[in-house]
Amino acid sequence: MDFKSVVYNAANDGNLERLKAFLDHRGKDEVEQLVGVKTHGATPLVMACRNGHYDVAEYLIEKCGADIEQPGSVVFDGETIEDACPLWCAAAAGHLALVKLLVKKGAKLNSTTKTNSTPLRAACFDGYFDIVRFLVCHGADIEMANRHGHTSLMIACFKGHIRIARFLLSLNADVNRKSAKGNTALHDCAESGSLEIVKVLVQHDARMYVDSYGMTPLLAAAVTGHKHIVEYFISMPNLVSRKERIDALELLGATYVDKKRDMIGAFELWKQAMDERYKNNSLVILKSPPSPVVAAYNFAREISDPEALDELLTDPDEMRMQALVIRERILGPAHPDTSYYIRYRGAIYADSGQYGRCIELWNYALDMQQSMLEPLDPTTQSSFINFTELFNYMMIGETTTGRRVPPVQKEELIRVFKKAVLEVKLGKQMLDKVPVCERDPTYLNKVLEITLHLACLLTREIPKEGTDMYITLHKALYELVRINAKGTRGRDALQLILSEDSTSMGRYSTFKFSSPDLAAALLKVGADITTKDNDGNTALHLIALSQFWGIDFAITLLEAGAHIDTVNNEGKTFQMLLRNKVLYNLINPVKYITLACLAARVVRKTYRIEQVPKYFQSFVEMH
Repeated sequence: MDFKSVVYNAANDGNLERLKAFLDHRGKDEVEQLVGVKTHGATPLVMACRNGHYDVAEYLIEKCGADIEQPGSVVFDGETIEDACPLWCAAAAGHLALVKLLVKKGAKLNSTTKTNSTPLRAACFDGYFDIVRFLVCHGADIEMANRHGHTSLMIACFKGHIRIARFLLSLNADVNRKSAKGNTALHDCAESGSLEIVKVLVQHDARMYVDSYGMTPLLAAAVTGHKHIVEYFISMPNLVSRKERIDALELLGATYVDKKRDMIGAFELWKQAMDERYKNNSLVILKSPPSPVVAAYNFAREISDPEALDELLTDPDEMRMQALVIRERILGPAHPDTSYYIRYRGAIYADSGQYGRCIELWNYALDMQQSMLEPLDPTTQSSFINFTELFNYMMIGETTTGRRVPPVQKEELIRVFKKAVLEVKLGKQMLDKVPVCERDPTYLNKVLEITLHLACLLTREIPKEGTDMYITLHKALYELVRINAKGTRGRDALQLILSEDSTSMGRYSTFKFSSPDLAAALLKVGADITTKDNDGNTALHLIALSQFWGIDFAITLLEAGAHIDTVNNEGKTFQMLLRNKVLYNLINPVKYITLACLAARVVRKTYRIEQVPKYFQSFVEMH
């Protein structure tokens, strides 16, 4: 019987009688050991507090000596919270009686989870006012912030818990405290749409500060589409400037176009902004000089006079381009919403069959992301995945409705592939600066796989040798191979496409990497067939382990110079790993075993490796 599971399950289910029957007759040391061990990352006390089992928690503490500070991992709203102590769990789940019990027993009021969240902040998240008041009255620190710099006041404002917000403000909580990214509580409630809390914060002297993206609470309300909050801010005397009012109305109009799909509402907001610009003839606020027109925006120029604005309603597509131009001007390319809505508009065009417009917009957004974000950023990865899905879908050629889809142009594939190769290069350079023991190649592996999926699409039909497209394709593949990026298991590009556990990519992808043409192209541009992954497997070993590759490609590797008798870290060769041993004889293995290979085996059996000349050691160790 698994004793620890019995105790854990009884505590988790709130079965006090079963718990007593199992523990009461046992010795003190054994009981303390059983209630202190973790199952599924949590102790019995953590789970009792998480689920609100007061009697069980009291028994575990008073009779079993459970450690009231021992943390564990618990799940809230589908998210795993690590290093959560019992008090945090009880507060987060809204169990006031348990909170009182734990505090009475001496639980630390300001203990934190892995993300530096306190019990007080946990209670503020879901609006448990009585718990918040109890914790604060017993000494909880109202200014402790989590790892992102978000305080209890900020989370209460974001979640719309006005009673808690008022309470914290009555205790002089710092109304203008900034998070790590520079946002304040006023940003949080403006973004979430709580006008009532906005008014309370302003009454407590909340300021219109900018965050790290240059966003004020006014712009935060505009970009999320909360018109009632925008109207409140711009109606307040001396709170915002005239230019800030204009920018907010224009940005809100862009949000109405893209998020609410309300063209009339957007037009009215832009007209209101235009009237604000020209309402005082002696103090007209002109728009900044126009930026160079962008092909992705269909060369649209931002409208700057009232007469041209009236014509917009007759051209919905022009309104959509205006929304993108306005948003980029006000938010700038660094703000994530700028590239998000460019990608969104591109997706809408793709859905309507305008694939060229989609590709142009997505490329523009991708260029923006690569210039503004760190390499390997998940947002940039998402853009590459979208391209992979779109190109694969276009290659299918026809939808289920019978509508023809124009074939993808090789030039467009190459264009995106080169950007993916650049992302791999920059990502590897960034990781190379990190100490080896701290490197996490997960994101690099993801980008490398995406890049290889694009390469797989590119090599479905190899251009005629000697043509410009043939040369361009192989140059791009050469650049990828030359980077020598390694994924999570230490596998390079050639090894990744031969790996059985490589992932499929995107909604429309029906293939993995089983593309002989891609593998052959990588070999042609110099992929190293002798490279080993973390398990010591070469490309030839991975063919033996994979169900996707036939014996023909093993022969291709051998013809290219792979050693058939190379051993991995477990001392296994290609033959030993091959599932179908009959296939081995079809290769004619004798043809690929050289005298040098045979000599290396003898040397390895006869001599210690340090006795072998250094220039010969690596060759000997392969066999």
